[in-house]
Amino acid sequence: MQIYRNITNIPLTEIKDTVSTYESAGYSGVLTTELKHDPFLPLGIAAVHTQKINLATGIAVSFLRSPMAVANLGWDLNEASQGRFTLGLGTQIRAHNEKRFSAPWSPPAPRMREYIKALKAIWRCWKYGEKLDFKGNHYNFTLMTPEFVPENSDLALPPVTLAAVGPFMLKTAAEVADGVRLHGFCTQKYYEETISPKLHEGLVASNRSRDNFEVSGGGFLATGPDDGSVAKAAEIVRYRVGFYGSTPAYWPVLETHGYGDLGRKLNSMTKNGEWDKLAAEITDDVLNLFCITGRYDELTHLVKDRFSNMCDVISTGLNEDFPPDLIQDIKKIETPFKKFKT
Repeated sequence: MQIYRNITNIPLTEIKDTVSTYESAGYSGVLTTELKHDPFLPLGIAAVHTQKINLATGIAVSFLRSPMAVANLGWDLNEASQGRFTLGLGTQIRAHNEKRFSAPWSPPAPRMREYIKALKAIWRCWKYGEKLDFKGNHYNFTLMTPEFVPENSDLALPPVTLAAVGPFMLKTAAEVADGVRLHGFCTQKYYEETISPKLHEGLVASNRSRDNFEVSGGGFLATGPDDGSVAKAAEIVRYRVGFYGSTPAYWPVLETHGYGDLGRKLNSMTKNGEWDKLAAEITDDVLNLFCITGRYDELTHLVKDRFSNMCDVISTGLNEDFPPDLIQDIKKIETPFKKFKT
């Protein structure tokens, strides 16, 4: 199993030393999430100041950027890191696209399918000299002259992973992406009943093996060196479960467990501005559906029991550093994924 350290919100001036520390600690990789800052810039610094640690966006928002612009970013980060970059993309919800990014909205799964296919067509043009002739309902790319083709190398093309929660996006990920990034708002039952069948369906349709398809995430971790630290971390996760549970896009997960009314209540509370009361609505039973809770000395077997047949990559929280021996123990857990084939 791979374990990534989230470096979102670390100042750019501190990235060089920070990622070197994480590389020395034994983390499999570092990732950035598009929240308050651009997700690509920190990885550019990390790429040229590390030698072996993997780099990933987890995730960058897709529809606010042209596939051509993302193709350039992904290509350059892959070259700078000597093939250690994974491009993780996600759609974000409609309100953020339209009201925060002023980006047009349409049914996301068909558009995301086209987005990734266009992105890969551009890369194949640059790497193999294929004629760029991509024509779709949302994107058209038919012009590429030599002065706009980046320098080539013998590196494999970067893998593309896609954030997915619902059935349509899950199937899209398995059909056109190289991996899926599951949301933390996920339970074992939802994985077994909804996620796994859709991934299998998509992989069969694309004639690919799970060995070459990476699954990241799928739950929260509340951990620490002692019981007090674990309890504090659990309260942070309790709020996050309440926050995500208030969003209609995530209600299918709650409905799987018969908690649809809870999602609607949480949504009503957010509309009334009762953000500080969300956590109180999440009982321990609900919290445990979404979260592994345990000390560092308990975590390896908890992760193995919960995730070893479910995902290949887990990540730490924004402000959590695992001890090196725990990192090494988690990395020894066997998972289905073997390697990307791009």
